[in-house]
Amino acid sequence: MHPFKTSAIHNPGRRRVLQLSLGAGAMSALPFSTAFARQGSNARIVILGAGAAGTAIANRLNNSLSGARITIAGARQQHLYQPGYTLVASGLWPENKVASQTRDWLPAEVNWIPADVSEFMPDQRKVKLADGQTLEYDLLVIATGCQLNYGDIEGMSTDLIGQKGIGSVYASPTAASATSAQIESLIAKGSGRAIFTLSNTAIKCAGAPLKMTFTTLSRLEDSGKRDQFQVDFFTPYQNRVFSVPVYNDFVLKRWQEQQVGFHDQKTLTGIDADSQTALFSSADGQTERESYDFIHVVPPMSAPDVVRQSKLAWQEGPMAHQWLEIDQYSLQHRRYPEIFGVGDVIGTPFGKTAASVKKQAPVAEANILSYLAGQPLNAKYDGYTSCPLITSIGRAILAEFGYGGELMPSFPFISPTEESWAVWVMKEKMLQPAYYAMLNGQV
Repeated sequence: MHPFKTSAIHNPGRRRVLQLSLGAGAMSALPFSTAFARQGSNARIVILGAGAAGTAIANRLNNSLSGARITIAGARQQHLYQPGYTLVASGLWPENKVASQTRDWLPAEVNWIPADVSEFMPDQRKVKLADGQTLEYDLLVIATGCQLNYGDIEGMSTDLIGQKGIGSVYASPTAASATSAQIESLIAKGSGRAIFTLSNTAIKCAGAPLKMTFTTLSRLEDSGKRDQFQVDFFTPYQNRVFSVPVYNDFVLKRWQEQQVGFHDQKTLTGIDADSQTALFSSADGQTERESYDFIHVVPPMSAPDVVRQSKLAWQEGPMAHQWLEIDQYSLQHRRYPEIFGVGDVIGTPFGKTAASVKKQAPVAEANILSYLAGQPLNAKYDGYTSCPLITSIGRAILAEFGYGGELMPSFPFISPTEESWAVWVMKEKMLQPAYYAMLNGQV
């Protein structure tokens, strides 16, 4: 394994290569759809969820199929660029930079119903929507995203984000902006304690809690008063904050150098906002109280209740009644072959980032087309997940990996174990256009 090093790219010619290739390549995927060229079908296709995964699939299938009746259902009127939330919460982007309109990303030929799913009836090949409609389908794609279970933390709700020292990057652009404001308030005090947490469930963008710690450290250092602040990280896991060992080891070593207090096997179970106290359960079952001036809350996450309480969720194993049951390679449901899953909702070992969707969408598309044509499902998702892991404001590591924690670097000129300015530029400037190209089914 290569040791972590610090490097920067200053050569202008090389920088031009970055500008041309980083954004589109960072979430690289094979163009499976080019082999099909407008396959004929009269299938009734229903896509549940109009976020990144659902929109990407809608555009890809609209481009690949001729004659199919495609309906996408999802209530959210705004499309939110969630990879930008950490930049908003770090005080670098305005919140309106991550918001656009859902309608603008959907093809005119696709019927959009602005309502979420309320019930699955897979044995009848039907779904019921929250507006009372019942839709019948020949093929169903579930792309409903994940659910933020703030209520599982006693005393916590999204209403508290931005108040009394409480921040959380995940809830919304407004919450991310309010989180930044709370960090600014902490800095303005001139001293205090900042606590960062990690959930004991799978979470989308697993690097976000680490990024928030690193960018806050940068802001504290820039204030010239870093020594006046105590910064602590609490994780439910033993000596672990990230699932891939090489990145986990780097983060823990860097935090040790930055004098971040590390508390493992501690799960956030409660918030007393009035007294600015957090409750953590420890490995021995005891509850510990920790005071804070700022706390970054990472909620437990799961598939939406309508999914995890249905027969479509995993029924046994570590993901039972939490995530959509899916074959981790084909993205086809293991018990209902006419159902596919894409995005944060699926129960796979890795795959809850926008970069994962970029890899999953062409695999799902290819396998859906094969299913409709009665052919074997040959496209395989390898678990690819990418996280531009911000290590300070101005530097990042491009963490790319797949099933088994195998490193999957996309670029020969960027080491997957080096932090650099180039990766920071990719995160801040280039990924958003690549993301929107993904929505349109172009990459």
